[in-house]
Amino acid sequence: MKNVTLTTGKALDRRTLLRAAGVSLALPVLEAMTPAFAAEKPSPFAKRFVGVSLSLGLHSPFLVPQGEGTGYAPSPYLKGIQDIRDDFTVVSGVSHPGVTGGHSAEGSIFSACPNSRGTTSRNTISLDQLMANRLGHETRFPSLVLNTNSSSSPSYTENGSMIPAENNAMRLFTRLFVDDSPGERRRQAELIRRGRSVMDVVAGEASRLRRDVSAEDRDRLDNWFTSVRDLEQRLAANEAWTDRPKPKVSLKAPTQMPRNNEVAVNGIFLDLVHMALVTDSTRFVTLHITGNSVNGIEGVSSSYHDLSHHGLDEDKLRQLAIVEAGQVKAWGTFVRKLRDSGLLKETMTVMTSNLGNASSHNNLNMPVLFAGGGFRHGRHLAFDQKNNYPLPNLYLSALHRLGLEEKRFATTSGTMRGLDVA
Repeated sequence: MKNVTLTTGKALDRRTLLRAAGVSLALPVLEAMTPAFAAEKPSPFAKRFVGVSLSLGLHSPFLVPQGEGTGYAPSPYLKGIQDIRDDFTVVSGVSHPGVTGGHSAEGSIFSACPNSRGTTSRNTISLDQLMANRLGHETRFPSLVLNTNSSSSPSYTENGSMIPAENNAMRLFTRLFVDDSPGERRRQAELIRRGRSVMDVVAGEASRLRRDVSAEDRDRLDNWFTSVRDLEQRLAANEAWTDRPKPKVSLKAPTQMPRNNEVAVNGIFLDLVHMALVTDSTRFVTLHITGNSVNGIEGVSSSYHDLSHHGLDEDKLRQLAIVEAGQVKAWGTFVRKLRDSGLLKETMTVMTSNLGNASSHNNLNMPVLFAGGGFRHGRHLAFDQKNNYPLPNLYLSALHRLGLEEKRFATTSGTMRGLDVA
């Protein structure tokens, strides 16, 4: 593990701090343990949020419909989900104010944090994690942070730290629905016991470190210790779940991932998310779709990334349309399952991306499909494509729908115009 050089010019080996805490091996494991306390039975008043983000965007001319309001004419991508037309809203002409940088703006998808020269030097809390911080204590898992291919995610803590994503669907199934062995439960209980005493052990070391570093680095240390205290609170809630059985489901565990078909991989993860919501194992989820291979899809021979950077090449656009229409259909299938299982009115789900135009790495005119949550849908909210409307307004509307009366989120203090409760 490399040293971290602080602004005093003094090198601080992070292992020193962790060894002083006596938990050099336990802490990374404990940080990945996010279950919290939940009601044993789903509450009919529970509200949920699922954010699906695409690292390679959606081609706007194939997504954005003609016309606005309830009378819009469906675009090529929307034709495949017209049976649920009244359950979702299309939003165009929106973006995050102050966010630029093409691919590097992924960190702002759900935080809407403005960046500098394409990077967020210090991110702010993402929408899903703000929701989980306030309401996640009611379920076994306060939130699920998922990725179809890697550990990166658009989910960020209150201190601006990225939460590593779970990217293995088989491991996710086990985590959600397979009871731990007695030995594993004992191990988890021991880790929880150790974790709950971390702050007492490191208090003296923390005081020494604060004397040796600059004011800026003292702030960093304070942020770190705040995170540890938050961890302790989650561990205390975890303790109640150590011996409780996990829900039994009819869904079969995934045994092999079709890594040459990103659309199919996306569908597998969304099926697991749906079942996690049905069993009330969690209520807040992000799924980041990073671009697995797509040459297993009929009619597609190029890579997903290459197709998204099409440069208006006709053959690339033809192949891209096959892939992206499949992604929209997979999200539509998820919305349909939420509706058919009676969860849609209580569940908000959005599909979006940091890229409005992947080919030119443009972060304006972000693609947005928004469903559920008891809002009035079946319409196209068409905002100005040259002078974008702030997408954070949608996020503030979602927070208010959960009963969280936040005055601001990121750069906005307003809710989304035209999005009304049914």
